[in-house]
Amino acid sequence: MAMRPGVQEAGPTFRGECRQPRICSASGLGGVHTPTVAWRPVTLYDLDRDALGTLLATEPSFRVDQLWDGLYRQGHPVAELTNLPASLRRQLVTDHPDALSEIQRSVSDGGETVKWLWTLADGAKVESVLMHYPRRTTVCVSTQAGCAMACDFCATGQAGFTRNLTSGEILEQVVRARQSAVPRRVDNIVFMGMGEPMANFDNTWAAVQRLHHDMGLSARSLTISTVGLIPGIRRMTAEDLPVNLAVSLHAADDALRDRLVPINRRYPLGELMDACAEYVEVKRRRLSFEWALIDGVNDRGEDAERLSALCGPLRAHVNLIPLNPTDGFATRGSPPQRVSAFADHLRRLGINATVRANRGTDIDAACGQLSASANGPEIRVDLGSTRPTL
Repeated sequence: MAMRPGVQEAGPTFRGECRQPRICSASGLGGVHTPTVAWRPVTLYDLDRDALGTLLATEPSFRVDQLWDGLYRQGHPVAELTNLPASLRRQLVTDHPDALSEIQRSVSDGGETVKWLWTLADGAKVESVLMHYPRRTTVCVSTQAGCAMACDFCATGQAGFTRNLTSGEILEQVVRARQSAVPRRVDNIVFMGMGEPMANFDNTWAAVQRLHHDMGLSARSLTISTVGLIPGIRRMTAEDLPVNLAVSLHAADDALRDRLVPINRRYPLGELMDACAEYVEVKRRRLSFEWALIDGVNDRGEDAERLSALCGPLRAHVNLIPLNPTDGFATRGSPPQRVSAFADHLRRLGINATVRANRGTDIDAACGQLSASANGPEIRVDLGSTRPTL
């Protein structure tokens, strides 16, 4: 087998001057200025088909097809691909180990919700969630370790940012969840876990393409969520796949949104709505607004009316999210009666609104909660595992 590409023979280290994450104009999306990862093992899911061909250059050419089919169509671990020689399997496992090491697995809802806390080669931690529903199975994946968006009510954002995930690290979350889901079929992927997908656009989109082209998932079953990074929305508009767009809105006026979602100060609502309108016009896909209901903050009648004014021209669907509770933070989600009243108000205004059913509250299934509990006291309220129920 040819020399494995891209692996430095040193321990995990970081290089570069920027060791602390921050919102930074140096990013092409106005997103995150990240530390450079100087070392990590390259996983098989980091490699495209041509790179696998180079890796297997000394093997018969059909080995590439066998490996590619095993990784993506069959979804088996390399060690179980018995059509490959045992010696080749051992070398692949040794040279290209899995990116994700399981720290914790939590199961809830009678086995219908499974959440993983993973550690990566450099010690970064990420989470992913598998959710079974009567007519579909959804995997919620992370695109970053931590998040730099600093939304006031989000456990992940308040924990800070570590780094972007590679496309292989994103894909492997789906692969591992798919293996766990057997015999049920994973048919819905949402990029709504830890991190801001648009701040890691290249790797996120590479994962989207692999999921669509090689795992066979429809573009309609792929949803990317963003807090409103307009350059990323415009890049999605220019791409070929009409995936779903979900915008974490949470406020319909700039003053409140500046406080809840700080990136709004850079990309205010008027500009964000223009970018959303362009996406809807080009892709002909339904737009969703995510709205985490916070008691006495954004659950009033006037909030519903402002939200309705934004939704109407875009024919946007609203996903109302009761907040999962997190210990140690005073912010409270709206009580059930206020959630129902807010939804009814929107519907009277002609807006299609859905209230998400909470999943996994007993296993800290909200994004960032497992990681927070593994590293110390939880400090915030998060959007919850309710987010990925599109």
